[in-house]
Amino acid sequence: MAIESVVVRQRVEDLDAAVPFYEKLTGSTASRFAFAGVDLAGVGPFLLFAGSDEAVQRVAGVAATLVAADLDAAVEAATAAGAEVVMPVQPTPNGRRAVLRHPHGGVFEYVGPS
Repeated sequence: MAIESVVVRQRVEDLDAAVPFYEKLTGSTASRFAFAGVDLAGVGPFLLFAGSDEAVQRVAGVAATLVAADLDAAVEAATAAGAEVVMPVQPTPNGRRAVLRHPHGGVFEYVGPS
């Protein structure tokens, strides 16, 4: 299992206002989508999200997103090492995801291709 990259998660009040800053900062074009009532934009290594307090609570408790080429292997290795599955692997608009709590308390979203 290998984590290929880490995506920094950032809540913003106004996604439309925030995206241009992160596009300039990273030299990347935002990829926008919605999930579970939350508006999101992936810009380089950042995942910006906005929405009502109730909706963003579903994503705000996660420290970071860990990207793995083989999501199933990553989840299996993490659980074998003591992580707890908070949300099992499921499809998303951009692939698949799972949420795990590491043995020392951190909660992380793991994502991978479909």
